[in-house]
Amino acid sequence: MASFNSYKLRCSIPGHEMDVRGLAATVFPEGAFVSVSRDRTGRVWVPNSSSDKGFTEMHSMSGHSNFVSCVCIIAPSETYPRGLVATGGNDNNICVFSLDRPQPLFTLKGHKNTVCTLSSGKFGTLLSGSWDTTAKVWLNEKCMMTLQGHTAAVWAVAILPEQGLMLSGSADKTIKLWKAGRCEKTFTGHEDCVRDLAVISNTEFFSCSNDTSIRRWLVTGECVQVYYSHTNFIYSLAVFPNSQDFISTGEDRSLRIWRQGECSQTIRLPAQSVWCCCILPNGDIVVGASDGIIRVFTEAEDRMASAEDLQAFEDELSKATIDPKTGDLGDIKLEDLPGREHLNEPGNRDGQTRLIKDGQKVEAYQWSVSDGRWMKIGDVVGGSNQQTSKSVMYEGKEYDYVFSIDVNEGGPSMKLPYNVTDDPWLTAHNFLQKNDLSPMFLDQVANFIIENTKGHVVGPAQPAGGDPFTGGARYIPGSSSDTAGFGADPFTGTGRYIPGSGPNPGAPVGVADPFTGGGAYSSAALRQTTNIYFPKTDGVTFEQANSSQIIDIVFPVLDIMRLAVRHPQVNESLCGEAEGVQLCNHLLNLMRPEGRPANQMLALRTLCNCFSGRHGRALLMAQRETVLSRAADLATVCNKNIHIALATLVLNYAGCLHLQPDLEAKAQCLSVASRALETVQDKEAVFRLLVALGTTVASDQTAQDLARSLGVSSQISKYSSVSDPSKVGECCQLLLKELQ
Repeated sequence: MASFNSYKLRCSIPGHEMDVRGLAATVFPEGAFVSVSRDRTGRVWVPNSSSDKGFTEMHSMSGHSNFVSCVCIIAPSETYPRGLVATGGNDNNICVFSLDRPQPLFTLKGHKNTVCTLSSGKFGTLLSGSWDTTAKVWLNEKCMMTLQGHTAAVWAVAILPEQGLMLSGSADKTIKLWKAGRCEKTFTGHEDCVRDLAVISNTEFFSCSNDTSIRRWLVTGECVQVYYSHTNFIYSLAVFPNSQDFISTGEDRSLRIWRQGECSQTIRLPAQSVWCCCILPNGDIVVGASDGIIRVFTEAEDRMASAEDLQAFEDELSKATIDPKTGDLGDIKLEDLPGREHLNEPGNRDGQTRLIKDGQKVEAYQWSVSDGRWMKIGDVVGGSNQQTSKSVMYEGKEYDYVFSIDVNEGGPSMKLPYNVTDDPWLTAHNFLQKNDLSPMFLDQVANFIIENTKGHVVGPAQPAGGDPFTGGARYIPGSSSDTAGFGADPFTGTGRYIPGSGPNPGAPVGVADPFTGGGAYSSAALRQTTNIYFPKTDGVTFEQANSSQIIDIVFPVLDIMRLAVRHPQVNESLCGEAEGVQLCNHLLNLMRPEGRPANQMLALRTLCNCFSGRHGRALLMAQRETVLSRAADLATVCNKNIHIALATLVLNYAGCLHLQPDLEAKAQCLSVASRALETVQDKEAVFRLLVALGTTVASDQTAQDLARSLGVSSQISKYSSVSDPSKVGECCQLLLKELQ
């Protein structure tokens, strides 16, 4: 392996009172970063002006009513030129801060459980993941989409820089790729909870897991490399600017630095859980741990801590206690360990651990390539001679400890009995169940037990015991654990539907109605007029029919209803409160992907025609989410008439939503139209989808920002040069201009 400069401690920052759970480098001030903690605060740290080796707290941010679990930076905008800070917490909320005030600008509510991961994208898009098994897309204080598909907590999310692609990793062991709110692909390979994701490029990303592995993936689905070095859960990842090298942290008390595909350096910390990490613009590494300390490491000699501080850090590390049952040191047999003379032999790689016996003690050492020596990283505990005698009585039984736990501020303390042979996570789980307390306190209680029983046996993790992070069995490293030929529209006798025969009264004189084709079309005339394509707020309907064919087809009733529903009285009768939902459910049933193409098309056309009346519009707006979701599935059916009907339905929804403030509904229109453009080929269907997109974003800056974040511009740019029919290219160009 090529030689690299070794990272050494730059400084330790003891600002938080509890675990540091999230870190993020800020855009401003230069060289600063934000940390968040279970002490319910976030803190902004700036380089110390009097010494480039340390950091000073700029201010503390508060707003959460429970632990703060994650943080990310929202890029600068015209409104907020210094960017924003978003934090997620166990109170199920997301708080968004500016960098110059301690209270949140606004709070995002919508998740039903802990928000444990955040990622920001272009145009202010924010992606969140939660224990409620969902991810949500936020923009301008509104939830625009909810990504549903995982079956367990979503521990990690990431937004790819281009193409509008998003990633989520879950305790269900899978990673999902999302585009425009739809799951495009599921990645499998990890054997336990996926804890973090890190973007490498538009086409690649890293993932890490409780299974002790790191994987490198292509967005096309292939896992191209698996990295092993950690001996316990891996919690966080960060990628260097070269987009190849990266860092990782985990439950094995370590920060690991990966160069050219190999672990080039292992830095042990005097804390069990190294929860989070980030990389500063100058290449320095920041890590946060369960002891509440933030530590910064650097490879620049002029920023390294003094010799005295480096020695103090090493001394602190050497005094740590290590329980072999945690798996931090791999599979070991204490009775077979050599003596101190074993330290005279050099190690084979940086971070290699070696256990030796020193009298009655067992000590752990780690090989440092940069120093050319073995560094003590702690004393190994857990021998049977270290058990204490039971001396505390509680409810008629003897225990090693009986703790008083204060979970609710101001409330009475609760008693928690514990024996050193018990599993702390199982004990904490039983304690919470017995006292009817929220499971969100699980790892706080378990860590309290661990911290207050150091130096004593921590009972073996039981296979049936709950993993505090996944809810599943706790992982112990080392253990075994027929449409193509549908042809022309039988009701118009053509392959392309022309809705209506008269010109659009809203079209300029001398310019063809783009939906009817009526009038003398002139490109020159178009250039002299305003946008004739969107927004289009009057509904497009399917009015023409071939009466002789209606008589002969198998399902004449559906097509007659499609025509009749345009009549005001029929529209009121079929779409009113009494019959409307029943009609809608019947049409949705006919639209199932496995259904007959004729039924699918007629159902879509009937829905489009329902928009012609007040009662039909009200019905379909009330049923929007279900109708559009079912309709979107028909984009994969290889039938151009179905595609035209689908595009028309989306367009009619977009028209009804124009100038309305319902951003979530507009987001669904954008999503369905964008997804349909992935498969639709017919130019008329493409045109109507483009008009639907234009109508959705016209006069709505937030909808425009969302469309940009979904990658709509890059998706539709291929249509800008379409000249047959010319309306496709011209509409596309106008839409691209709108999204600039």
